[in-house]
Amino acid sequence: MAQARPPRADAVRNRQKILAAAREQITLHGPDAGMDAIAAAAGVAVGTLYRHFPTKTDLVGAVVTEHMERVATDAEAAHARAASGSKAMDEITAFIGTVLEASANDHAVKAAAHTLGAAPGTTEPEDRATAALASLITAAQADGDLHLDVTVRDFYLLITTAPTDQPPAVRARWLTLVLPGLSTHGRGAAG
Repeated sequence: MAQARPPRADAVRNRQKILAAAREQITLHGPDAGMDAIAAAAGVAVGTLYRHFPTKTDLVGAVVTEHMERVATDAEAAHARAASGSKAMDEITAFIGTVLEASANDHAVKAAAHTLGAAPGTTEPEDRATAALASLITAAQADGDLHLDVTVRDFYLLITTAPTDQPPAVRARWLTLVLPGLSTHGRGAAG
């Protein structure tokens, strides 16, 4: 059986340009951004766009997956730091703050996720992020810093309902007010 050839360099570049343009166009025009406009913004022919992404759902799904890959990497890095001696609750707080800021600054991902009705645990990167966050939660609970009934779903609920359309100071205040509800130490631990 012959091995598949790796994609040509120009095909890889075109895919990256299309994804960047899709993020930009969805940010500017919402999930209804047209495929023609995305192709034009990427500097590729519409046929090239459709060769990479046969449907708009495929394109939006790729944008969401790209974002979730960054979230998974961040969650795994936080877990690794906690496994090396950092306080798990500090890592959870920093991770949630990072996700909050990334979501606030990447409106394309937020719009795309709502368009697809995306839910946690539907892609490999989401599974990785969930596993890393679950390990952090278990460690913080073992340290006595996090209530025993707190789950990964609770953190997904916080992330999906966060005030990402508000200025940075409001988002920071929201985090200061919300995280103590999960901590066994109250506001002093998270604020």
